[in-house]
Amino acid sequence: MEEADFKALLAPLAMSWRESGGGPGVADSGGAAFDDPYATFADLAPAAAFVRDVAGRYLWVNHAYARLYGTTREAVIGRHLADVGGAGDTTRFLALDQEVLARGRPVRHTLAYRWADGRPGRAAGYRFPVRWGAARCVAGIYVDVTDHAQAADRRRQAEADLQALRDHSGLLCVRLTPDGRISEAGTAVADVLRIRLSDLAGMPADTLLAGTPERSALHRVWDDLVSGRRRSARAWAVLVDRDGWRRRARIHLSTVCGTASGVSGVSGVWAVGTRLGPRHRAQPDLTAAQVRILALLAAGHSNADIAGKLCLSRQTLDYHLSRLRVLLDAATRPALVARAYVLGILAAGTWPPRSSTAVNPASPV
Repeated sequence: MEEADFKALLAPLAMSWRESGGGPGVADSGGAAFDDPYATFADLAPAAAFVRDVAGRYLWVNHAYARLYGTTREAVIGRHLADVGGAGDTTRFLALDQEVLARGRPVRHTLAYRWADGRPGRAAGYRFPVRWGAARCVAGIYVDVTDHAQAADRRRQAEADLQALRDHSGLLCVRLTPDGRISEAGTAVADVLRIRLSDLAGMPADTLLAGTPERSALHRVWDDLVSGRRRSARAWAVLVDRDGWRRRARIHLSTVCGTASGVSGVSGVWAVGTRLGPRHRAQPDLTAAQVRILALLAAGHSNADIAGKLCLSRQTLDYHLSRLRVLLDAATRPALVARAYVLGILAAGTWPPRSSTAVNPASPV
């Protein structure tokens, strides 16, 4: 293969055509029309291609290249680059041409340009030195990647926004795999749980939950999410930090469907914690009667009212109140009520007061 001009790019195809008994090969006249089927291949290829001389004048372009500038190939061939593109593009593209000629070898790069209507575009491809007849020229072949580049930019921006939300909003943000392991976590999560951020990766989220009724309810919600029966849900959870202290939180769960490889189904679940309660030790083991007594105390009932409602003698009620003062480390009635709310024994935000386990811990969004 001794042809060194741009048409030599098509020589392997031409050789195959000749060997199969087809027409003649690539014509050996610089800039002349091809007289074989591969001329049509070059002219109609979806990749934009051109040949320019050292001064920047077009010797050949295909239809795809002409469409970049909103014109026809006949209107481009023979014109100077400055007559086709903008002033900024002319200076930059001529500099690239000279760089390619100086190197004497192909250069692969991505460049930005403007469409005929002013829209920004991006293209990726090769620019390389060629012989066009007796002249040394520059050729290029590019694929428009504007849509792909814009989609990649949007994805990077979305990832940056998500990272900022995850790490700087103060919200407890965790992404979980379908098997319940942590794949991403925000700095607020590490702070609340007193666990290093690097140690959270791969940790089963279930190990961070206290063995309370909220945990069982959360498991039921989780099964619905990963099976695809639900897209989002809200639930309560009692978080356990590294030192064994607990904090109650409202958890908002939302599924992430599909992956970059196009696999369908649930690929993960985002969990965002809000309404974070105070840090406390595990709740004392109270009887149902003691919890009911606390709820009636919080509602402002007297000892006589409480004894009557629960069918207890005054001595039995006094015994329960004495035990509650010890278990909750609270000496007075107001202190008992306050500790009951701090420890999550009584549900916050409800009236009349009632046990937190009596509140439906999970409800659909």
